[in-house]
Amino acid sequence: MSIVVTAVFTPKAGAFDQVVAALAPSIAEVHEEPGCLIYAIHEAPNGQVIMIESWESAELLDAHGAGDAVKRLNAALVGLLEGPVEVTRLAPIPAGNELQGAL
Repeated sequence: MSIVVTAVFTPKAGAFDQVVAALAPSIAEVHEEPGCLIYAIHEAPNGQVIMIESWESAELLDAHGAGDAVKRLNAALVGLLEGPVEVTRLAPIPAGNELQGAL
């Protein structure tokens, strides 16, 4: 079963563009990892950067979390964020058919 994750990045004042620049290279890189279905960043109205991820399994997500891409990403974000990244693993609620209501 696939797993959906959100990661919320809160840039320090004036650091939004730097946070986006730190995150952007990981998009293509992580899409090459086994099990990555979606890895995308979006701007929230409050200035946060929201990463939305979808993985084929929790095991492949865990491997990603322990991998070099995440280590490089974390190093690139040092000093740019107000606090820790808020990562949430989401559980789907079945609704509609198999193509509706799930990422």
